[in-house]
Amino acid sequence: MSSLICEPLHADFGASVTGVALGEPMSDEQISDVKAAIDEYSLLVFPGQEMTDEAQLAFTSQLGEPEANHVLLGRTGERQYIGTIGNISADGSQRGNDDLGVQYQRGNELWHSDSSFREVPSYVTITHGYETVDEGGATQFVSGRAAYDRLSAEDKADFGDLEVIHDYVFSRSPVAPVHPAHAASLPPVVHPLVRVNPGNGRKNLFIGSHTRSVVGFEGIASRELLDRLVAQAVEQEAIYSHQWTDNDTVIWDNRCLIHRGTPYDADRWRRLKRQTRVTGTEPGRLH
Repeated sequence: MSSLICEPLHADFGASVTGVALGEPMSDEQISDVKAAIDEYSLLVFPGQEMTDEAQLAFTSQLGEPEANHVLLGRTGERQYIGTIGNISADGSQRGNDDLGVQYQRGNELWHSDSSFREVPSYVTITHGYETVDEGGATQFVSGRAAYDRLSAEDKADFGDLEVIHDYVFSRSPVAPVHPAHAASLPPVVHPLVRVNPGNGRKNLFIGSHTRSVVGFEGIASRELLDRLVAQAVEQEAIYSHQWTDNDTVIWDNRCLIHRGTPYDADRWRRLKRQTRVTGTEPGRLH
């Protein structure tokens, strides 16, 4: 029997989880339970977790192969497996709204799946909140499974074989310039529009801001379809909005969720979260 106690957060997905300390060494059985909960709920919120960078990296490695930060890898070739979300520098100083790094992170306010623009997209993202804000700064999530389930039978039949181009430069250039070396490291990739969870067979739409175009569609028709699918997926009742509190650890399944950050006043608030990701596998197809 699983040691995890899961309380649902939304009708479509998500659970608040207790009964485990992620910052301590975990048994194979506990890791298996966490993976099963990821397959079931897609989003797991663990409140009141004591965490360090070392513990987070150890837990990440137990879930799978840690994913290197694509920005640093693309610019310098260096592999770094944990990064900062927020406005706190390594020396503890606070950066404001005009800081270029803070502005760059505003790209995360678009609906997206982490690393969908990589040949091998992310499995999960693990984020721990050390300093959180009282106004704004929520992370919103939507289930691509629920979005797929709401499609008409005709759409499901039509979409089964479609492929979509994911392009980081396309999605991020309107927000902030992409370093040339970084851009060169991330050429556009092709993934299926509909993914399949290998554990339970559940299907989901694999969409978001990184999706540039549908293979074989003309430009206007391509954008109309992708924009329609995102708009339908993110209807208000489909959204779970997580307002962070200190020491929340949140895990989300990038295979089937899209998410976005919401704005906060970086001049007023200190915000520090540390984030790791686990490398996934080639997206599952319908055949």
